[in-house]
Amino acid sequence: MSSSRSDRPTTPEGGFTADGTSTASDPLRPSDHIDSVDVGDDAITQPRLGLVGWLRWGWRQLTSMRVALVLLLILAIAAIPGSIFPQRTADPNGVVQYKADNPELFPILDKLSMFDVYLSPWFSAIYLLLFVSLIGCIIPRIKHHLKALRAQPPRTPARLARLEDHREALREGSDADAARAVDVAEKQLRALGYRVARYDGGTGRNARVWSVSAERGYGRETGNLLFHIALVGVLVAVGVGGGFAYTGQKVVVEGTSFVNTLLDYNSINRGRFVPDDALQPYALTLDSFDITYEDFGTPGAGQAGNFKANLDVREADGSTRKGSVEVNHPLSIGGDKVYLLGNGYAPTITVRNAEGTVLLSQPVEFLPQDSNMSSLGVVKIPDGMPEQLGLIGFFYPTAVKLDTGAFASAHGAVNIPLLSLDVYQGDLGIDDGTPRSVYTLDTEDMTKLAGRGTDVESIQLQPGETADLPNGLGTVTFENESPAGATDFTQSVKRYVSLQIHHDDSAPWVLAFALLALTGLGLALFVPRRRLWVKATASDDGIRLEYAGLARGEDPTLAAAVDDLVRGHERLLDDASPRRESAVMGA
Repeated sequence: MSSSRSDRPTTPEGGFTADGTSTASDPLRPSDHIDSVDVGDDAITQPRLGLVGWLRWGWRQLTSMRVALVLLLILAIAAIPGSIFPQRTADPNGVVQYKADNPELFPILDKLSMFDVYLSPWFSAIYLLLFVSLIGCIIPRIKHHLKALRAQPPRTPARLARLEDHREALREGSDADAARAVDVAEKQLRALGYRVARYDGGTGRNARVWSVSAERGYGRETGNLLFHIALVGVLVAVGVGGGFAYTGQKVVVEGTSFVNTLLDYNSINRGRFVPDDALQPYALTLDSFDITYEDFGTPGAGQAGNFKANLDVREADGSTRKGSVEVNHPLSIGGDKVYLLGNGYAPTITVRNAEGTVLLSQPVEFLPQDSNMSSLGVVKIPDGMPEQLGLIGFFYPTAVKLDTGAFASAHGAVNIPLLSLDVYQGDLGIDDGTPRSVYTLDTEDMTKLAGRGTDVESIQLQPGETADLPNGLGTVTFENESPAGATDFTQSVKRYVSLQIHHDDSAPWVLAFALLALTGLGLALFVPRRRLWVKATASDDGIRLEYAGLARGEDPTLAAAVDDLVRGHERLLDDASPRRESAVMGA
């Protein structure tokens, strides 16, 4: 047999150290000690992995359960920004407002996809890595589990007394009684749901041995695999279903309609597999919007509740019906879900030029800025004036004047409505083709004609009032929408609702896989895996019965299970005892 050592002569007791010193004189150093090996040309070195080796190592790391759990944690952490920052797919108005409030920080966050977290490349990379990791670690575990399901319970250990949960009992009887005791134990364990195997035989020193080995709890691993398979199912359903889903937003003012076409959405995000003709044809008309406010002098005065949008629905076949949308109670139409996202006021504003020509007359959506519905809105007049005109307005449903001279709203309901307008003239920035939000006004290339910082005060209007624009540019009117004969302002301003239309056929699949995951998790947590043994040893002195259990994982109830096994076995043996049968017959 060849040796990797140097050709120096060695003694039977040892070899040479690295500097050539013999180790034979050191009785505490074995001959295969590292210092006994010559580190010359024949030194042991680790082989190079190479490209294939490194790829195999990387695959094994990626498909380990440890890495899968780490990726799942990273995915949960990566989803946190989606709940902190407004997302374009769910709250486009919030994104616009965030940009207006944080003009310097917004471009940086936008480059990091903080407003499109779930569509970002880095989130998709984590998602795909988790998907691959789960599949890679599940498949080998399934093979191993199927093999374990077909295998027999392990042979009874020779020394059961070494196990922590061990019980022992002595009974009188012969070899037949010992075999019958194990037969009874076998039936008992089968009735308890264990898989059993008999391991009888063997004599030595006048002793005969019968034993049964039992095992159960494979449902624990089955549940574990079900949980991970369901998790993969959720990932597949969400990933594939997202390609066939779409989500759109639409602001609808009282008395106006929305038609489910691409052109009628304020914004829409479609999956890559959604064609232009995929939208279901239907129409919605906002009949009214119901909301309640706590009255003055009551706890929580001004607090809003009971949001309800009452809609007239026209189906694709021409039929009509009434419907309503409430918070967490969407309306189902043609496979779509219509959700209520927000609401606000839409004062009707009419702008005329110096010649009296109406340039704009429509409800304008104002975005709420606080809980009392102080709202901000923008009016843009691109044509009909000497220069383009822009109005930045604040609407106060219940206006009160503060000590500083500024206005605020004291209540969310319309009691004392007031519209305040600042006027700008110049370039609106919409002629170069750059998209501009209807809720913001870029005043960089505009001159302020009225409002704070000028010699002209802001225009202040109540419903039905008209005021002149600065420099004789024309007039602006705050229209009164109250019914004829009304003596208050409670119905003078229209309401609007922000609706989200969501279509996702994968939702039932996600629900099914989520329920499957919960089922698997329950099995994995509450089904203990354990092994039990019953052994009967017959000798001239009688029968020695041994009971033992071994937990395959955390099993705090194992000791109680062994005790129950002993008590049940003793009771069954007493019931089957021939002496007891004779006593019963004699009685």
